[in-house]
Amino acid sequence: MRQTSLFILLLAGLLTGCHSHKTPEALAHNLGVIPAPASVTSDFQPSEINSLRVFLPDSLTTDYLRLIVNSLPKTSFSDESSANVKVAIDTILDEEEYTLEISSDKVTVRAGSSAGVQYALTSLGQIAEHRGYPLPVAVVRDKPKFKYRGMHLDVGRHFFDVADVKKYLDYMAMYKYNNFHWHLTEDQGWRIEIKKYPRLQEVAAFRKETLIGHYSDQPHKFDGKRYGGYYTQEEVREIVRYASDRHINVIPEIEMPGHSLAALAAYPQLGCRLDRTASEDGNTGKLSEGQDQPAYEVATKWGVFEDVYCPTEYTFGFLEDVIDEVIQLFPGKYIHIGGDEVPKVSWKNSLFCQNLIREKGLDNEEDLQSYFITRMEKYINSKGRQIIGWDEILEGGLA
Repeated sequence: MRQTSLFILLLAGLLTGCHSHKTPEALAHNLGVIPAPASVTSDFQPSEINSLRVFLPDSLTTDYLRLIVNSLPKTSFSDESSANVKVAIDTILDEEEYTLEISSDKVTVRAGSSAGVQYALTSLGQIAEHRGYPLPVAVVRDKPKFKYRGMHLDVGRHFFDVADVKKYLDYMAMYKYNNFHWHLTEDQGWRIEIKKYPRLQEVAAFRKETLIGHYSDQPHKFDGKRYGGYYTQEEVREIVRYASDRHINVIPEIEMPGHSLAALAAYPQLGCRLDRTASEDGNTGKLSEGQDQPAYEVATKWGVFEDVYCPTEYTFGFLEDVIDEVIQLFPGKYIHIGGDEVPKVSWKNSLFCQNLIREKGLDNEEDLQSYFITRMEKYINSKGRQIIGWDEILEGGLA
């Protein structure tokens, strides 16, 4: 019995002695900071801080920082002389880096930019919510391990209204994400207003019904309800501003050459069902007078569809026009162009595509995809932007 008691006492002593050697993740967990910062120093002794009086210099007083401060428990704004939370920019630190020091009677924030201030105040709020008052004495130092910290939202298959997108951005900001990948076009719906092509709003933005149950259920069942929606350009600008206020860059995704059935439903001449032969005048892809339009329709179920953009001059003109309007709405460096899941059936069956393969000296339809992506990449590069794509964008190679 004495040996067992001695062992328990020794074990307890070892565990107590390990307290000061906890990992940053464990210490961050005890503070409630998510994600775990680069460094945390704390013995969790209580400070004398039972409420927060925050001073923000005018140059840092943004609407979102005010929102953060106003959301903290027992917190108010204060002048510099009576504040117990003071914020300063330290140019030695990287833009997203910060130090948050909670001493016995004050909180000091140093950050490399307003982004770092945002992350520091967010962490302070997490500590106040998780630990309560008085705050624990602690020093938090943080610098993102990854420069790109992104989340993706597909609004093509399921439409989210502006309020929901803003809520999504709020959660991203709370956890210090900085890139919002906004999946705006799909087989099941085109979600962004393009003024030059109004049928994208009138036709491509809506499907006649939606699959219910699982895709593998047979026979497929549908709800019979028209479904859809799109964002006006003013709404897009509003969301981009909202994201920017939270130091989040928005990356739009305009899918090509696959996942394009909604666009084909609006403008059938973009597809390969209207077979064309190459011509000296550069093939416009326009329907001839009185010619019936083939029956594409916006997809009502999930999966990969064989109908994709046909690589005609008309198609490239359409996509370049779309990109021209998109880049006016999104100031960031990147445009996502999809490039994934491109069946080659329609290209194999297209006389126009087979002639184009021979004309360009290509080996096969995979090379034709590379030709398509390379051409759009060069156009987007000419506008001062860079492309992002899904991994299948590599099929056939890149520029």
